[in-house]
Amino acid sequence: MEAASKLDVESIRADFPILRRMIGDKPLAYLDSAATSQKPVQVVEAMRRFTDHSNANISRSVHTLGSEATEAYEGARAKVAAFIGAPSPDEVVFTKNSTEAINLLAYAFQNAAFDPSADPRFKLGPGDEIVVTEMEHHANLIPWQQLALRTGATLKWIGVTDHGRLDLGCVPEVITERCKVVSFTAVSNLLGTVNPTSQITARAREVGALVGLDASQSVPHIPVDVTELGVDFIAFTGHKMLGPTGIGVLWAKADLLDAMPPFLTGGSMIKTVTMEKTVFAPAPAKFEAGTPPIAEAVGLAAAVDYLDKLGMENVRNHEKELAGYMLEQLETVDGLEVVGPRVPIGRSATVSFTFEGVHPHDVGQVLDAEGIAVRVGHHCAKPVCDRFGVNATTRASGYVYNTREEIDRLVEALGQVRKVFG
Repeated sequence: MEAASKLDVESIRADFPILRRMIGDKPLAYLDSAATSQKPVQVVEAMRRFTDHSNANISRSVHTLGSEATEAYEGARAKVAAFIGAPSPDEVVFTKNSTEAINLLAYAFQNAAFDPSADPRFKLGPGDEIVVTEMEHHANLIPWQQLALRTGATLKWIGVTDHGRLDLGCVPEVITERCKVVSFTAVSNLLGTVNPTSQITARAREVGALVGLDASQSVPHIPVDVTELGVDFIAFTGHKMLGPTGIGVLWAKADLLDAMPPFLTGGSMIKTVTMEKTVFAPAPAKFEAGTPPIAEAVGLAAAVDYLDKLGMENVRNHEKELAGYMLEQLETVDGLEVVGPRVPIGRSATVSFTFEGVHPHDVGQVLDAEGIAVRVGHHCAKPVCDRFGVNATTRASGYVYNTREEIDRLVEALGQVRKVFG
């Protein structure tokens, strides 16, 4: 396809030394980027340069290394903000990962319950409602479950159809005037479904609810502009977008960050402290207590540079082609059933499937023996598995460095699974 030709995949692959690794006597085919993507040399080298030449703590010293570290860290924040179309870098809060970002938000609601002066948008109690969907990763489900338990609010969810799509017809009855916050996944990590946001966001606005996205599987793969999305917050993580582990992002509108009480308290997040009381610093510092992941932020900035150079439209088009080809080829495997949308429309290059009579762990072990890395299990999305009546699935997920030839190897290896298990 013409769109995919805009990515020079062989050139991209040259930037990832791990892709030259052999698993036994088989070349590695890495099809597990939905769990963790690989890092190009540009990211590794950026982190090494920082560590070798500018390693110091930020916002604490006037010496040269401290100034360079602060500049690198805040420069990374600015790059991330530009990458997602945020109006200001001060709306970007660095966290450990998406899970921590969503917990930060959920705890802001919980903490507000004990503060008489808290913004009413964060006040939750009996009679109030929180809405998620049935296709959430646990990171965007359990924090809201816990918040409901602690505040007496009610947790509700938008269901999933047999085709792996959100049941948008039930949105008006699920998101009612009692709803205070709606948080849903932009792209399902198990089903691969790319969810439409406008209908859910519009309904949330009608009832005055805050609305946000778990963008862990969208920011790395799809052009994202938070202003165009019209949401209040998004969460995503560095290690799924060619960056390092240990760093994630919470983006939220400036007025929300100003109104939110902090999640963690301690050093670096204060304006002034006496023995009697503390005045917190403005956002984003208010939410970044202690020494932050400085080298990891540098690595994330390098990952953003890499993706910017590729062009996110090109990334998306390449993955659309991968998704279409993977679905087409998997249909030829006897006994295999895709869990999720079976057409490459409104979906990502993440495809989960079951193999009749063979446990996903056994499938994964045979594939690994053929040099093919996939994920098996419930993918931290157990309710989705329950919805489709399966305990686990095998999941293959593509990214910028994957090729049709690797998908051919996957299909061929699945034939080996059939031979081994009859």
